[in-house]
Amino acid sequence: MTAVFENEVVTEAKVRFLTHPGLAGEIALITLDNGHDHTRPSTFGPGGLASLDAALDEVAAHTPAPAAVAVTGKPFIFAVGADLSGVPSVTDEAAAREIAETGHRVFRRLKDSAIPTFAFVNGVALGGGLELALHCHYRTISGGAAVAFPEAFLGLVPGWGGTQLLPNLIGIDPAVTVVVENALAQNKMTPGPKAAQLGIADALFEPADFLERSLEWAVGVLDGSVTVQRPEVDRSAWDAAIERARAIVAGRTRNASPGAVRSVDLLDLARNGVDGEAFTAGTAAEDDALTELLMSDPLRASLYSFDLVNKRAKRPAGAPDKSLARKVTKVGVVGAGLMASQLAMLFVRQLTVPVVLTDIDQARVDKGVAYVHGELDELAQRGRLDQDKLNQLKGLVTGSLSKDVFADADLVIEAVFEEMSVKQQVFAELEAIVSPECVLATNTSALSVTEMASKLEHPQRVVGLHFFNPVAVLPLLEVVRAEQTDDAALATAFAVGRSLRKSCVLVADAPAFVVNRLLTRFLGEITAAVADGTPVAVADRALDPLGLPMTPFELLTLVGPPVALHVAERMHEAYPDRFSVGEGLRKMVELGKSSVYSEPGVVDPDLAGIDAGGSPSTEEQVRARAEEALAQEIRLMLDEGVVQAVQDIDLCMILGAGWPFWLGGISAHLDRTGVSERVTGSRFLPRGVASLPA
Repeated sequence: MTAVFENEVVTEAKVRFLTHPGLAGEIALITLDNGHDHTRPSTFGPGGLASLDAALDEVAAHTPAPAAVAVTGKPFIFAVGADLSGVPSVTDEAAAREIAETGHRVFRRLKDSAIPTFAFVNGVALGGGLELALHCHYRTISGGAAVAFPEAFLGLVPGWGGTQLLPNLIGIDPAVTVVVENALAQNKMTPGPKAAQLGIADALFEPADFLERSLEWAVGVLDGSVTVQRPEVDRSAWDAAIERARAIVAGRTRNASPGAVRSVDLLDLARNGVDGEAFTAGTAAEDDALTELLMSDPLRASLYSFDLVNKRAKRPAGAPDKSLARKVTKVGVVGAGLMASQLAMLFVRQLTVPVVLTDIDQARVDKGVAYVHGELDELAQRGRLDQDKLNQLKGLVTGSLSKDVFADADLVIEAVFEEMSVKQQVFAELEAIVSPECVLATNTSALSVTEMASKLEHPQRVVGLHFFNPVAVLPLLEVVRAEQTDDAALATAFAVGRSLRKSCVLVADAPAFVVNRLLTRFLGEITAAVADGTPVAVADRALDPLGLPMTPFELLTLVGPPVALHVAERMHEAYPDRFSVGEGLRKMVELGKSSVYSEPGVVDPDLAGIDAGGSPSTEEQVRARAEEALAQEIRLMLDEGVVQAVQDIDLCMILGAGWPFWLGGISAHLDRTGVSERVTGSRFLPRGVASLPA
C-alpha cells in the first residue's frame, strides 16, 4: 500500500493460536492493539490495515490450518474505525481510492474465508471497527460494549462494507436507524444488549469473562452444539425504509449533508444482497463515495469540528488551574420553575450532593421538587437507576421557602426572572447568608454578570453559568467571567461544569455572550427581511443549503418569542446600530403566539401583514444578508475579546446551536464561501484548516 498517514499510531494485529477443550484444532485469535498508546482507541490507517493483512497471511500459512479465526480488541476497545487524524495527509484522489479499496480487500478476507471467522466485540466498535466485525461469519458482543456508524454525522459514509452488510443482516429499517437516524442524532450509540437484540451480534456476554465465554460459544458453533439462527431479511420493506431515511436526512440536514445523502443511496443499493457480484458492486459504489468524500471540503470541515469537540472542549482555553477549584458538597438553586428544576435535576444526578430549591411560595417549591422526583422516577423505569440509587437521589433534593437553607452551600445558582433588579436583590439576600467561600452563579442568557454583582461586598465570587435548554441534552456551558470574578470562583465553575459532563467555554461578560448574541443577530436579519416584504416561507427556507437543524422560524418557536424578544431588546440597548427589535416579534408576544405558523406552511392569520414591506428579497439575498451579519459580528466579538479565539465561537455554535459538523463551525463556512474576506477583509482560519489545502 503506497498511501501513508503522517504520524499514524499503528494498530497492530497480533496472532495467537489457542487450543480449547473439546475442539480438534486451534483457534487463531487476532487481537487489535495500538501498543504503547493506551489513551487512544485502536484505529485503522494504512499501517493498521497492512498489519491486519499480514496477520491474516500468518493465519493462512499456519500448519495445520486453524479450525477458526477470531478477532478481538484491547481491553474495552474493539476498534473505532478509520484513523481520521491521518485524513489531512490524503491530498490526491488516487490515495483516497487506495484507502477505500484496501479496507474492502482486507476486511473481505474474513467474509470470504473458507475457515469460520468470529468477531468478539469486547468494547466500543465504531465505523470501520463495526464493519470489520460485520465481515466475520459470527459475532459475540460484551454487555459493556457499544456500536455505531458515525460517518453520516461526520460528512462521510460507512465505506468499508457497512452500508451493504448491515441491512442484509438485521433488515433495512433498523439499518436506517443505525446508519442514518442515530448518526444524525449527535452520533447516538447502540449499547451491546440492544445490538444483540437487533441481530448485529449473535450472542451477548458480560464483560467480566467475555473472552472466555466467547471462546466457549465459538467452540459450540464449530462442534454443532450451538445453532445460530438469523431471520430472513424482508426485502419488501426496502422502499418504505429508504423513504423514511430520505425524510430523516431532509428533516435534519435539508439534504445539505453529502455524507448522509450518499449513505441513503448506498443503503438503497444494498437491496441486491451481499452475495458474489452484488456485494462487489455495492462495495465498488462505497469506494466511489468514499473517494469523493475524502477529497471534499465537508470532510475536512467535519474533522475540524471533531477536533474542537474532542480536544479543545476537554482543555478549555483560558481556564484557571484546576487546583484552585473549591469542593462543592451542596448546591442551592434559587427559583423552582422549569429551567431551575432542570438545573436541580442535573446537579443531583451528576454530583450526587444535596440540592435545595427555593421560590416565593410553597406551590412553586413543591412543583419544582416534584419535577425532579418525576424525572428520577422515569430514569428508574428505563433501567438507568436501581431502587437504592433512586431513593438516595430523591432524598438529596429538597425545597424551602427560606434562603437560610443555603448557609452551608458551596455553590448557589439563580434562575429567576430576567430582570436586573430582581437578580441583584437575590444576590444581596444570598450574600447575607452564605459563607465567604460560596460561589454565586447566574444562569442569565443576556444580562451583565458584572452589573449583577456590582453591589455586593464580594463581587469576585460571582460567575456566569449559562446552560442551554434542554439542560440535560445540550452539552455546552458558557462560563462567564465578570470583571471582578476571581480565579478560585472561575476554577470552581469549570470543575463543576466538567463534573456535570458539559463542554465548557470561557467567555467574557459581553451582552448575550456567544451563542445568543449570534443567534439574535441571525434571527434579527431574517425577521428584518420579512418586515421589508420577503414572504415568510422564502425567508424561512433561505438557510436550507447550510443544513441547519432548524429553520429560522422553527428556532424562534423553540426559543420562545418572549425569550427572543427579551434578548433582542437587551442587544438593541447595547448595539442599536446592528440589533433591531422587529414589530412582528413584538406582535407575536403581544398575541401570545409561539409560532408564525398556524399549521405547517401556513402563516397565522393573526400575523398577516408582517411581510407587507415593499422591498422583498430572494432566498439567496436573505442568506447572504444573514451570513454577512454573522461574519461582521464574529469579527467584532474577536476584537472585543469575548472568547480566546475563533475556535471557541465555532465550538459554541456546534455544541449550543447544533451547527452542522460538516460545515466545520460557523467561521469555517464563512471562510469557505468567501463571506469572511468580503465582509471583514480576511479569513478567520488559516487556509487548509477545515478545507482542502489551497
